[in-house]
Amino acid sequence: MTIPSSLIETTQVALLLAAAPLFTGWVKMVKCWMQGRTAPSLLQPFRDLAKLFSKDVVLAENASWIFRFTPYLVFGVSVLAGAIIPVLSTDLLLSATADVIVLVSLFAIARFFTALAGMDIGTAFGGMGSSREMTIASLAEPGMLMAVFAVSLVGKSTSLSQMTAVISQGGHAMLRPSMVFALLAFILIALAETGRIPVDNPATHLELTMIHEAMILEYSGRHLALIEWAGMMKLYLFTVLGIAAFFPWGISLNNDLPAIAGALVFLFLKLGFVGMALVLIETGLAKMRIFRITEFLGSAFLFATLGMMSFFMLE
Repeated sequence: MTIPSSLIETTQVALLLAAAPLFTGWVKMVKCWMQGRTAPSLLQPFRDLAKLFSKDVVLAENASWIFRFTPYLVFGVSVLAGAIIPVLSTDLLLSATADVIVLVSLFAIARFFTALAGMDIGTAFGGMGSSREMTIASLAEPGMLMAVFAVSLVGKSTSLSQMTAVISQGGHAMLRPSMVFALLAFILIALAETGRIPVDNPATHLELTMIHEAMILEYSGRHLALIEWAGMMKLYLFTVLGIAAFFPWGISLNNDLPAIAGALVFLFLKLGFVGMALVLIETGLAKMRIFRITEFLGSAFLFATLGMMSFFMLE
């Protein structure tokens, strides 16, 4: 039985909306287990979002349209990004436009408007967070593009669907030195882009260390709910992007129902493993000083560059 591409696209978007909070809850649960604390429910992120949606929106008097528009744009961009990443199948309606460069641009648009919204109110924390966020972006985005180009050399295309299909059929793609270096670079960049330890700590609001939280301190109600939901989706999107680029085995190359069902099972298994690996990283490392982040992201750019150089020299 063949499933239409439009139905698979719709399923991926619905899976993004539901699985992103679940994945965030899984990470929090495993972290509490690792630290010997009582773990919250796996559905706690849904309860938090429901509570925020039920509250009224409080806006500053000098808030412009940028501040009001940003939550909807960030949420919409996250949903669009989830529609072009091959999660269940490579045969998607948007596969022709599912380019990695476009995906990086979508994340850049969301970051740009979030930084503008942080400065729009004129508070000290908003400006500080926006400044730090753009500093990290100027270092993370080149490394992200270099890592993606290293993978595209192996996949012979910058199309996500094409890369996923070629690497999944290759079998021994991860044995290539270029892929190993690109994977190391992607892990470092993903930690920075999603605001995880050691770059940022999403569980605190310390004024000396917070980055992303400083930009959204003035949001409330449904606006804050949309931004928090988009943050959960960003963690999920970087995870499935890494799976599609480096560990695509299990993703269906056609739209057969058994293949799609198998891809769904493999997806949840991979998400569970990645969640445990993320907790091990965050438990074993401490939050680094803000001035050390440049060295951290510089290392990611170096790994990505080594990945491209090793492809041309060894392959």
